Amino acid sequence: MARDTVAAAGTVVVPAEVVAALRTESATLADEVIAGIREAVPAYAEPVEASYRPAFRVIVEQAIAAFVDRLGGSGAPHEYRDELCRAMGRGEARDGRALDALQAAYRVGARIAWRRLAETGRRHQVSPAVMSVIADALFAYIDELASLSVQGYLEARGRDDGTRAERHRLLLRTLLRPGAARTLLAEVAVEAGWDVPAEVTMVALPAGTPCEARALAADVLADLDAAEPHLLIPGAFDRGREEMLAAALPDRRAAVGITVPLAAAADSLRWARRALALVEAGVLEDRGPTRCEDHLLDLWLLADGALLDQIARRRFAELADLGHAQRVRVAETLAAWLETDGNAVAAARRLDVHPQTVRYRMRQINGVLGERLTEPAGRFALEATLRASRLLDHPMEVDRNRIGHDGG
Repeated sequence: MARDTVAAAGTVVVPAEVVAALRTESATLADEVIAGIREAVPAYAEPVEASYRPAFRVIVEQAIAAFVDRLGGSGAPHEYRDELCRAMGRGEARDGRALDALQAAYRVGARIAWRRLAETGRRHQVSPAVMSVIADALFAYIDELASLSVQGYLEARGRDDGTRAERHRLLLRTLLRPGAARTLLAEVAVEAGWDVPAEVTMVALPAGTPCEARALAADVLADLDAAEPHLLIPGAFDRGREEMLAAALPDRRAAVGITVPLAAAADSLRWARRALALVEAGVLEDRGPTRCEDHLLDLWLLADGALLDQIARRRFAELADLGHAQRVRVAETLAAWLETDGNAVAAARRLDVHPQTVRYRMRQINGVLGERLTEPAGRFALEATLRASRLLDHPMEVDRNRIGHDGG
């Protein structure tokens, strides 16, 4: 079994024969990485020779060589590699692209490199503990390369226009990217001159809605050119932020997500977009802006239209043969009875009927639904389904087409 160690300073040191094997395989690994990137990232699908990107093969080879050096314990600087990474970022900026494709290429390269490292480690019986450290080192290394490209990108953008909006848009897209590394986010935030907050509130805007960007506070990040425009507001959505948004949005059409830790910003935006879709479908009232905080239960109930449909079909399968008027009456009576905790008098008052009418109807309903009316979980499911049906104005027939198949 190969002997392996980890230096106290955190530098990974692997057996010499493993490092030698990786050096021998570097050329074929470079071929595999380039082929994998071209297959997985459409922007890189053209032949490397036809690409404007500077020395694409060279940067892959340099990146692999520098990492193998690091595995061997070398702490030597790699100025040429660093400059190539920056040049890649500058090339994307000059071509008017966002950094999404380049950063996707880095992620693909990391996955392919890790597969090769794992295979080599198994052949040489490197311990799982050291392989875990090597994995951490690899992905930290990829973040380092990506940060260099961001530097080059921002340098080029700064020379081109230097606008705060461009820098903020790049920062916002970086922040919302799944798995975005903290080091990369910090790097972009520094370049954009933006203080990273502990909490944020996301705002979803309808496509094409007018927005007066100059009315937004300097710390608000905006991506108004996206297919689904959105804003990031540092901190909570307080009265001052509400007034700012009113000044920026003449028609007040927006949905405000929940205030969450920075790492959960994508969740806040997802909920805001969901609320906006429900407003546009006429399910939620459009008072502008719509706050998710005011509709948490409704957003939860309507989060998955297809699943809600299935729950309704199962809970009320016995009522499927009733006519529309009967279903409406059953839904109204059962909802009133559940919401008043089985009090026939209070339910009758809500329905504007005689209590005896409620009791008569509930005997019929009880005969069909049975223990679902007395068992706690069954009662909860019935009440939740009825509330969702009422929101959709479709009693006892939850139609997933009204709220989207995937609930998103």
